[in-house]
Amino acid sequence: MTIGAVPAAHRQAGAPAVGGRGGWAVAGLIGPAYLWLLLTIFLPLSAMLLFSFLTVAPFGGREAEFTLKHYAAFFQKEFYRTLTWRSLRLGFDVTFWCVVVGYPTALALARHVPGRWREALFLLIVLPFWSNALVRIFSWTMVLRGGGLIDQTVQAVWPEAPSLGILFTYPAIVVGLVHSFLPYMILTCYLSLQAIEPSLEEAALSLGASPLTTFRRVTLPLSLPGLLVGVVLIFVPVIGSFMEPRILGGPEGIMLGTVIEDQFTVVFNWPLGAALSYILLAIVLLLIALAAPILGRPLAAASGR
Repeated sequence: MTIGAVPAAHRQAGAPAVGGRGGWAVAGLIGPAYLWLLLTIFLPLSAMLLFSFLTVAPFGGREAEFTLKHYAAFFQKEFYRTLTWRSLRLGFDVTFWCVVVGYPTALALARHVPGRWREALFLLIVLPFWSNALVRIFSWTMVLRGGGLIDQTVQAVWPEAPSLGILFTYPAIVVGLVHSFLPYMILTCYLSLQAIEPSLEEAALSLGASPLTTFRRVTLPLSLPGLLVGVVLIFVPVIGSFMEPRILGGPEGIMLGTVIEDQFTVVFNWPLGAALSYILLAIVLLLIALAAPILGRPLAAASGR
């Protein structure tokens, strides 16, 4: 028997017991999380999927039958398709401005702001999460309305300036949603940028690359995973948002999300609301599937595969 055979035999003899204990330990750790996901996500989604195929919600002794009319209504009525496009456009616009503002902010925090100042700025970034969403939205009505804080500030400098109130317009919705979701973009991009080894950027600079080339060829590709995570975290909930469009948009705030909310809370047509929700979910999954081949190569390059 060789010297190396003894440890190998020992490992083989002890592997099942160690593996079994390790398997039960892992199951005990992740089991509650999966059970929580099952109870809070998959069961409600399954119930909504069932409701979407019913004529009426099976409450109050009402008899429900299976039907496809709610899904057919989406394709038969141009109203729903128009609202879907408006919701998707809102998602693209909000995500775009979050990237434009959030990525440079994260880059500045990761590369140019010292420790204590960075902590103070992070506190300001996450501060909106400490307040109720309705409070944040209604506070924007005080700022964006005609005669609001923006108008008073501008007219204090230029008394004859025209009103800059944009409340109950599409830009007001974008402003409110960008304010709500911008921290997600900053935090995900910052974590991705912090994971980049500074020596990589220093090596590119020492080899003669300009700061712009270093950013384009090194920093941006390596931080792309965090950027894409932020895009998904923002785009998916924004297209289904209803509070910001309803409060800040007024008549201009009718989106598919507001119609879905009305089906559940006003009209009590739960099957139609569930069907519209699943159609919106299917559109999001389709967009992600179409974008996956395009984004797969940069992500693979960033991960070093």
